Amino acid sequence: EQWSRWSPHVRGAKGLGEPEVVSGARGQVILVGGVKLPAEVLAVSRGRSWSWKVGGLVIDHVIGTLDDGRLKLEMPVRAASPLFTPVAAAYAPIVDRITARIIRLAESDSRAGDP
Repeated sequence: EQWSRWSPHVRGAKGLGEPEVVSGARGQVILVGGVKLPAEVLAVSRGRSWSWKVGGLVIDHVIGTLDDGRLKLEMPVRAASPLFTPVAAAYAPIVDRITARIIRLAESDSRAGDP
């Protein structure tokens, strides 16, 4: 499991697919301290994108390449309902840092020859 490598506050996930997420899967995301949030994989386009709902937030993961061939990853965050709009706004900058971390890890793995 790579969850905590990608996102330090995430300890794992259950019921969402193994080794990759599966569209329609429902389970949990496990955070630091054992906090469990309900999660659902909303859509998967293998190798291109996937979206999930965790608690009251929807986070998309969109993969592409830049003109110079480097990895491009976008992870927009939105509220699943109006009640969660302030939470989405507060969490989006954290996800921006997580996105940058994932890109750095992927580039490092690529240089090291890891899949």
